Amino acid sequence: MNFHAKKTLCVSDMDGTLMNGESRVSDRTATILNDLIERHHLLFTVATARTTATVVPLLSHVHCTLPQIVLSGAILWHPVERRLSDPQAIDPATVRQVCDTFERHGIHPFVYRQHGNIIHAHHYGPLADYDRQFVEARDNTPHKRFLLDDPHYSVSSDNTLLIFAMDKGNGLQGAYDEIRQQANCAPILYHDNTDPSLALLEIYAPTCSKAAAMTRLAQQLGVEQVVAFGDNLNDIAMLQAADHSVAVANAVPQVRAVASEVIGPNTDDSVARWLQLALGEQ
Repeated sequence: MNFHAKKTLCVSDMDGTLMNGESRVSDRTATILNDLIERHHLLFTVATARTTATVVPLLSHVHCTLPQIVLSGAILWHPVERRLSDPQAIDPATVRQVCDTFERHGIHPFVYRQHGNIIHAHHYGPLADYDRQFVEARDNTPHKRFLLDDPHYSVSSDNTLLIFAMDKGNGLQGAYDEIRQQANCAPILYHDNTDPSLALLEIYAPTCSKAAAMTRLAQQLGVEQVVAFGDNLNDIAMLQAADHSVAVANAVPQVRAVASEVIGPNTDDSVARWLQLALGEQ
């Protein structure tokens, strides 16, 4: 890669890629990135399934001014203007269909909707322990509001960005199979890297992906090439859409197989160090 010959956008996944084993951006990574952004005008941003509720505090010590791809590309967060843009909403009829499918399978998902510059997460029904822990870790922030025991959570609307469920076991597989075959959406079923026993099912609009958001952002910025970093199945399309793709050593085999190269693990500040070397820094 020659960063000096072409205007380059660098996009990194967060969990398991940019963040370390403690699920945070290390001080060393932040220091390196800030130096590269300031002195080399590095065009750096993230693409993550997380919402602004956790992305904003996790990146508070990184001087990233570019729009950030959150909710797996369902929307962009502008850290300087502190606003959301470019929503990729699920069709209202599909929202109803997906929620009905979850109900038949005894699953109680979170339904994420844009509400101005914050996200409302609607939920109805019992919360499992891991659901409750999920809520408690993200509640009481200015960027996200949980509406629990909300009887209108599945009401169709034109601003639904994500329908999300978690389960420990194989309880999501049946719903995933049915939704994938029958609904006009983009479902993703995978296991959490830090807790492989936890399955995650995310339902997005068919136009939504990290790859599509990355491509739109690259066009808006007028860059000539894109480098992407990732570790999990939901990063594969993004890596394939990039001009150069980098997998961390802890990435799942499918990600390592499609990447242009494999570097060190996320626990060793490997993304920041790779960028440092690519820009001629030691």
